Amino acid sequence: MSIVVTGASGHLGRLVVESLLARGTDPARIVATARRPEVLDDLAARGVEVRRADYDDRASLEKALAGAERVLLVSGTAFGRRVAQHTAVIEAAVAAGASLVAYTSAPRASTTSLLLAAEHAATEEVLLAADVDHVLLRNAWYVENYTDQLPTYAEHGLVGATGEGRVSLALRREYAEAAAAVLVGDGHAGRTYELGGPAVTLGELAAQIGGASGREIGHTDLDVAALQQVLEGAGVPGPAAEVFADVDRGIAEGELLVPTHDLARLLGREPLAVADAVREALRA
Repeated sequence: MSIVVTGASGHLGRLVVESLLARGTDPARIVATARRPEVLDDLAARGVEVRRADYDDRASLEKALAGAERVLLVSGTAFGRRVAQHTAVIEAAVAAGASLVAYTSAPRASTTSLLLAAEHAATEEVLLAADVDHVLLRNAWYVENYTDQLPTYAEHGLVGATGEGRVSLALRREYAEAAAAVLVGDGHAGRTYELGGPAVTLGELAAQIGGASGREIGHTDLDVAALQQVLEGAGVPGPAAEVFADVDRGIAEGELLVPTHDLARLLGREPLAVADAVREALRA
């Protein structure tokens, strides 16, 4: 029986596989899936079993999840289709006889008003109704969501609509380590983990990114409607711009503020301070 990590060609899924290997998990027990499995050839060379899995192709999911004991369902990025895609993965896991499915969700997905969380909430409902034990990994924001934008920030500054709201940040690898801990550990079935690191305002974050990068990073705070217009002007499609601007509305209202204790429990340590996490992310 195997541990299956879906979406292993993506940033988070790949880091989960790396964390499993770092924990000493037998590579032959790990199945890493991707739409294009050839991009995982380096993992295959290290003994990880690589299989093709396309969330839109149920036959591929049945083959990919065959023999699965525990499954990490990494949420997809096809907004508007994710519930159907995730349902297909869950159904394939149940058909394979998996004992546990963990899902990467959003903070307080079942109660939050964030537009981004709607498909997460619907997926959680599907998983909770399925005939399999579940774990909900409700990840807050990644540090890299901001540090990856350094060239834009250096030119235009960090523009948001969060006011003095604080956002809980942790590195992708820390969320990946938490997921790996669930996949190899016991006592997690039925648990919901609200995962987040230390919290900062965007103004504080701009200063920390500037200090770590040696660049002057300004910060401009707009209202939500104005931020949506800025995003659309930068080429973000209207529906996506609405969702991303709404994230800042949620930050302003405390919807991405998460205590650190669940992430600390799974990591076995406190998550990195934001300044340290920013420096690590910028070095990557």
